[in-house]
Amino acid sequence: MIQIADIKLSDFPLLLAPMEDVSDPPFRAVCKENGADMMYTEFISAEGLIRDAEKSLQKLDIYDYERPIGIQIFGDKIDSMREAAAKAEAARPELIDINYGCPVKKVACKGAGAGILQNIPKMEEMTREIVKQVDLPVTVKTRLGWDENSIKIVEVALRLQDAGIKALTIHGRTRKQMYKGEADWSYIQEVKNHPDIEIPIFGNGDIDSPQKAHEYKNKYGLDGIMIGRAAIGYPWIFNEIKHYLATGEILDPPSLLERVAVAKKHLEFSLDWKGDKQGIFEMRRHYTNYFKGIPNFKQFRMKLVESDDPQVVLDTLDEVAATFAGFEFEAV
Repeated sequence: MIQIADIKLSDFPLLLAPMEDVSDPPFRAVCKENGADMMYTEFISAEGLIRDAEKSLQKLDIYDYERPIGIQIFGDKIDSMREAAAKAEAARPELIDINYGCPVKKVACKGAGAGILQNIPKMEEMTREIVKQVDLPVTVKTRLGWDENSIKIVEVALRLQDAGIKALTIHGRTRKQMYKGEADWSYIQEVKNHPDIEIPIFGNGDIDSPQKAHEYKNKYGLDGIMIGRAAIGYPWIFNEIKHYLATGEILDPPSLLERVAVAKKHLEFSLDWKGDKQGIFEMRRHYTNYFKGIPNFKQFRMKLVESDDPQVVLDTLDEVAATFAGFEFEAV
């Protein structure tokens, strides 16, 4: 069993990554139903949170069925991050997670997210202050370094552990890489194997199949895996990985009817939570993966991503079910 402070997880937990405009309650709901052990909110701006910005406050919404769940915050000012952590704690998550990994220019180039990897002493100080501010366990998600010439992830991990964090997730790329190239988990393994590391270490980057999860589990010996992009439009990946790790067998892929049912549930929750306009818009990124592999699907995909009418989208999903009835998907 893996523990983050008093939070008890499975022997090799699968975590859902915090992804902006993706890891909202509707998406988390379908991932939880399909095997995610622990999840995180979308990252929340500290400045937005302390100024009561509507979008930031909405991201604090969590539901009991999601637990255990962490609220992730980001920012470049220590005082703002302390105040934001206190606000996040009031929403009653199981933990507070700090984003030291976002590579997006508007975040990183202001010194937040992965930008703080250029100032490790500030990263340590900020972390220490947040740990002192809240009673909940604090965790961190970060990257290997700013670029290939500044990878100091072992030092970072030791300093963050000393500052009081209870777990660390490492994405196996530098900020400079963004999401390009292959994630290098050997650095994450180096952290895990360091004799002074006592907290759980989770790996993130490029896990897109049960077979790869199995390979990386055995090769790198980490405490668990965080999955991000591979879960978009395919929440079944969590249970597929768990089944493969337990049995060595690949589960049959979800049927067309199951995909349509989950897509509709996801959409309806999205409409309820964010309203018709935003709910429809943010679902659009999921449809390609929900129905990946269906031939001649373009006309249906275009209807799904171009319509602003919820009923048209729901009707299109029913049309997909009727048109491609009997289609069998190939296993991952």
